[in-house]
Amino acid sequence: MTNPTSPVRVRYAPSPTGIPHIGNIRTALFCWVLAQQTDGQFIVRIEDTDQSRYDSEAEKAIFESLEWLGLGFDEGPGKGGDHGPYVQSQRQPTYIEAAHRLVESGHAYYDDTTPEQLHALRERQRAAKQPPRYDGRGRHRSPEEIEESRKAGLPITVRLKVPDHGSVSFVDSVRGKITFELKELDDFVILKSDEMPTYHLAHILDDAAMGVTHVIRGDEWISSTPRHLLIHQALGIEPPEYVHVPLILGKDKAKLSKRHGATSALEYRELGFLPGAVFNFICLLGWSPGDDTEVMPREEIVRRFSIDRINDSPATFDAEKLEWMNGVYIRNMDEDDLISEMLPFMERPKAEGGLPDSVTRPIDRDYLKRLIPLVHERLKLLTEGSETLDFFFDDNVNPSVEDLPGRKMDEAMTVQALEAALDLCKDASSFEPEHLEVEYRVLAHKIEMKPGQLFSPIRVAITGKTFAPPLFDTMSAIGRERCVERIENALITLRSAVSTPTD
Repeated sequence: MTNPTSPVRVRYAPSPTGIPHIGNIRTALFCWVLAQQTDGQFIVRIEDTDQSRYDSEAEKAIFESLEWLGLGFDEGPGKGGDHGPYVQSQRQPTYIEAAHRLVESGHAYYDDTTPEQLHALRERQRAAKQPPRYDGRGRHRSPEEIEESRKAGLPITVRLKVPDHGSVSFVDSVRGKITFELKELDDFVILKSDEMPTYHLAHILDDAAMGVTHVIRGDEWISSTPRHLLIHQALGIEPPEYVHVPLILGKDKAKLSKRHGATSALEYRELGFLPGAVFNFICLLGWSPGDDTEVMPREEIVRRFSIDRINDSPATFDAEKLEWMNGVYIRNMDEDDLISEMLPFMERPKAEGGLPDSVTRPIDRDYLKRLIPLVHERLKLLTEGSETLDFFFDDNVNPSVEDLPGRKMDEAMTVQALEAALDLCKDASSFEPEHLEVEYRVLAHKIEMKPGQLFSPIRVAITGKTFAPPLFDTMSAIGRERCVERIENALITLRSAVSTPTD
């Protein structure tokens, strides 16, 4: 199927029973993109009919995820619109009325089968190696029997009558025509005993009332679609276009879970990912623009998105690729914008990944702006600022004896290198990076060492790390006085290690 040419009305309808996972958010992204492309409307609806599992924090996370990813909606809770309310629990009378209407028209019936009876039925079927399914016993209950059960306090549900022969078909925008044999389906509940609807009934009534033209959802709902079509037929409602998107798997081809990394957009926010990178990456889970292009701003994704480029095979979630893509987005950022994004992470307590607690907050933005060019090309995550730049802010640098020697150097040779480096550090006429590099290269030649042998212990002495930003830019940013102090401390450590113990 090609993209619609007229404005669509699409909806993102999460259940507030848990933090929205990546697959759930991908549905929202596809809906938003299609609405943007066609000048349509993106609707948010909260499906909270399962009140026993309702979680207010999950509902909060739903809207936080949308806001962080920049998915503004046209209608929904807190936004309003002409088709509200946009919370299912507030639409309960509509569902009750429709269920009773289906009973009156002969398409559904009241059922007083108890949970205990259903459990016993399924146990017998399992013992007989039959698939567990409802046996339709409620079809034969008279109105008087149902009323007696109601008075006795038994749970009364409403079930849709499924024809015992024939088939039902629909055209999925991704997979084409799909047909189901009705004999494979049992009568299913559309209104629970607490008079709350099941998903099957509620979303159909809501989509119709809200004018939804395209339903984008995970392919795990394909098997439920024949039930939904039967309800559409019974209510005389034209079904929408169905777009079933593929499952998301880990690199090991198992269903995406915690062991594959973070599973929600908000977790990636806390891990230091940029919303643009996450948006870009998730859109490519099950969709491609038709070529090898991977890094695309959202405007390009909106322009190039097409339903016929959605795959019908599972998508693979590659956490390493997401980190790579985030690095590309960071490298493309303006430095001032990058600083604004990194500062909140760096100012967190040390225990939460921030700079050492001894570092004064707020962090000096002007000083950080001087440092960012030294690491900009190497950053992949916003959280890496603390680990990469901590030695610029904190003088508690304690390099290990094992790290200080350069390649093919022993401790005595390293002491010689650092003593010469210390003298030059004190006497250098300029502390600008270019001048320092020239003088230290001359020094290496003078003491008959390769430049790398001299530079390596200086780097470790000053930063405490074997891998750090360019040495002379680092020295210049730290300053002469602090560099002298750190080299002196490293020498104390080394001399202690090479001194001959007394008997």
